[in-house]
Amino acid sequence: MKKMPQNWRGQLKWSLRVATWAASLWFCSLAFAQISPGALSRAHQQLEGVAKCASCHDFGAGARRFKCLECHTEIQRRLQAQTGFHSRAYKSSSDEIDCVRCHLEHNGQNFALTRLDRKTFDHGPQTGFVLEGKHHEQKCESCHTTKKIPAAARQEIKFKELDKSFLGLKRECIACHEDRHTNQLGTDCTHCHTQENWTKTPGFNHSKSSFPLTGLHQRVDCEKCHTSLPKEKEVDREKEANSNNNNDKDAKPVLFKGIEFSNCQSCHKDPHKGAFQEAKFNGSCEKCHTTAGWKNNRPAGNFSHNISSFPLNGKHADVACGKCHKDSDFHRKVEHDKCGSCHEDIHKGQFVSRAEGSDCGSCHNDSGFKPTLFSRETHLKAAFPLREKHSEVECGSCHRLQGKDTVYATRQLLCNSCHAEPHGGEFAKSPWMNRCDTCHTPAGFESNSFTVARHAQTQFPLAGKHTTVACNDCHKPLATAPVSAVAAGSVLLAKLGTAVFPSAQRQFHIASKTCASCHADPHQTQLTCETCHNNPEQWKLVLPFDHSKTKFALDGTHKDANCLQCHNPAGPTASIVATAVPVFSKTPVQCSGCHQDYHGGQFLRTAPQEECSTCHVAVRWKQEHFDHDRTNMPLDRRHVDVACDKCHKDQKEAAGQKFRVYRGTPTDCVKCH
Repeated sequence: MKKMPQNWRGQLKWSLRVATWAASLWFCSLAFAQISPGALSRAHQQLEGVAKCASCHDFGAGARRFKCLECHTEIQRRLQAQTGFHSRAYKSSSDEIDCVRCHLEHNGQNFALTRLDRKTFDHGPQTGFVLEGKHHEQKCESCHTTKKIPAAARQEIKFKELDKSFLGLKRECIACHEDRHTNQLGTDCTHCHTQENWTKTPGFNHSKSSFPLTGLHQRVDCEKCHTSLPKEKEVDREKEANSNNNNDKDAKPVLFKGIEFSNCQSCHKDPHKGAFQEAKFNGSCEKCHTTAGWKNNRPAGNFSHNISSFPLNGKHADVACGKCHKDSDFHRKVEHDKCGSCHEDIHKGQFVSRAEGSDCGSCHNDSGFKPTLFSRETHLKAAFPLREKHSEVECGSCHRLQGKDTVYATRQLLCNSCHAEPHGGEFAKSPWMNRCDTCHTPAGFESNSFTVARHAQTQFPLAGKHTTVACNDCHKPLATAPVSAVAAGSVLLAKLGTAVFPSAQRQFHIASKTCASCHADPHQTQLTCETCHNNPEQWKLVLPFDHSKTKFALDGTHKDANCLQCHNPAGPTASIVATAVPVFSKTPVQCSGCHQDYHGGQFLRTAPQEECSTCHVAVRWKQEHFDHDRTNMPLDRRHVDVACDKCHKDQKEAAGQKFRVYRGTPTDCVKCH
């Protein structure tokens, strides 16, 4: 400030000047406070001041508007090109007021101009670049970095801190990723790759390339053909990898273009050493070989093996040439007169002695070693014809392995050569001599030829009901265990098990021929069945039986009684069942064993006990022959003619029945007279 003048005029002028300045400053500050809503952000601080408001605001006569796009030309260019986030988020209008939805000014230098919620930000629809696969897992800062913004884009971005900018990135893969194929396949990586995985290429189809993969070529690793690039074609990948933040800078680039495949020799050596380079073959491997495999060859189109001395038929047509032409010298003669010239005799000379066995052709042909031409029908002409069950048996059951070789000349023509003997040696002696075919046929073990007529020649001819009885009902299993398949050494028995052979031996030579050998004695007696029964057709038709020879001779009314009335298995007093089998053992011989006691037990419960026959006879119950002289009251004189009930007057009742009292009758005269 200048020094105040000494005179008062000058002093007044100076005072007025200072007051004018102060008033001007006061009015200016008041006006600025009314115009500006607040301090600008750090990015726009160079536009601070009233004189620079028009840099962003248009205060013309018409509607007021913002002038953001006049300065931010990088955003205006993206809106015009309709690319990036702003082209989708910005709502075009003449006043350009839509910018303030995301960018607010006049909040001070520390206020962030960009308002962006990362949690709700949808990268696909809002930017046009959908994040898929591995991209979806990345953080924003992994892609939006200064290193990945091209130099040309850096110059137009107003934001100086490029690491915090979301502008400038390109959509092409090589903008962020290294071109592993060194521009051999163009820049569109999505043609083959996806964002899920780099190593998988679902978009690539080799069949659409100039070298479709067929046959065994489909199994070859890619690296076998697509080798590393020659050094003179390599680029400075280490520098490029560093610039793209790629840690795989040590990987070698692979050759995809310029691979030679005009002929097979481009990759494969000629194993024939030029033998097929003449004009008729033209050195082309495809004349004889296919990609299905080197050994799966085929004769050249102008060569037919059928014109040779050995036409290729059947399986021979599928044999690789090298199987016969082992040294690849196709002009060398190959022996082929007999099968044994090429094939091993797996039968170890078993058929050499046979006229038809001099060569394999009698049983085999070139259609295949299996099945053999020696069929089951052919076996009918052999020493052991196959019939019935034998025709169902697998060949290997009889023709077993000895070591690694199958035995066909078995010399096993008898049944017990293969089958265990299930009869416990009962038929080992003459006249049977274990000849199974005496009784059995190939139709099955259970189907035998031993008929009822043949049974009549034995010691027990079958007659009557016996002719209808199943064999097994009489010929029961032996007590000893059956011969096992292992003990018999029979693989066939072990294979067939119980489907053909019974599970236990049966006894066919039965020593006893009596009925009791097979039948139980229903009568519980020691008599033989033949004593009463001799009709095999009807068991109930019995011979006349002389009961007088027993301990109980039948007389009187007993002669007319039914056998079951006394020989009732349920007891003599039980109801008679017509179908019941009589029991003869332990049949009571006392009257009281069968008849009811009508005397109330007075002759049984008191001494001396007397049986009914003492007074009664079997002719009739009421016909008595009681000898009163045996009592202590012999009857004499007039007492002989007195009726019994005149003296035996008392009657009692027991079990609902009245009976007359005989025991204990008084003998004194005064008791009656």
